[in-house]
Amino acid sequence: MKIALIEAFSTGSHRAWLEGVTKHSCHQVTPFSLPGRFWKWRMHGGAISLADQLEQSGLDFDLILCTDMMDLALFKGLLSARYRDIPTALYFHENQLTYPWSPDDADVAEKRDHHYAFINYSSALVADGVFFNSDFHRQSFLEELPVLLKQFPDFREERKVLELVKKCQTLTLGTDLSKFLSPLEEKSQVPTILWNHRWEYDKNPEEFFELLE
Repeated sequence: MKIALIEAFSTGSHRAWLEGVTKHSCHQVTPFSLPGRFWKWRMHGGAISLADQLEQSGLDFDLILCTDMMDLALFKGLLSARYRDIPTALYFHENQLTYPWSPDDADVAEKRDHHYAFINYSSALVADGVFFNSDFHRQSFLEELPVLLKQFPDFREERKVLELVKKCQTLTLGTDLSKFLSPLEEKSQVPTILWNHRWEYDKNPEEFFELLE
């Protein structure tokens, strides 16, 4: 299978995922990406640049796989007939319905902007398949969707959430831990405790270390 792998925010864990899938997949994967900065602008405008990248490649694909940091509905709407009917899959690293916002973000003082969460929702609606990196992530996203829709005055189309449930699956991340092992460690009975997140507010390292203590 020939897969176009689309990542609008290529840095950190997103970039590691992009490179890991490209390197280890049994399929023929061609990556398309944008630098991992200005996340709000990537969610608004990344689809425009990435649709151009795909069109300019001139390559044929059997599947388009993109992540949650892009407006998939806008992306599909910009594609020519050559690419428009290719099945699309959406992979959620995180989502803007349940992801904790930084207390330093100016939008917090303005009681948040639901638009980014709605981009995630509309992207999931137009995707042919939707994947999450954990059961917890999938369940929390689907549970929060009715709460999001209740923010709007009418025509909420809440039945769409039930339709969405049917195409949502969990697809855990592949992780290469070989560099953390040595011949001595493989034989040791002492467990290795790994903190595999950024040391920032959204990962809550304080609670992790309180638990260790």
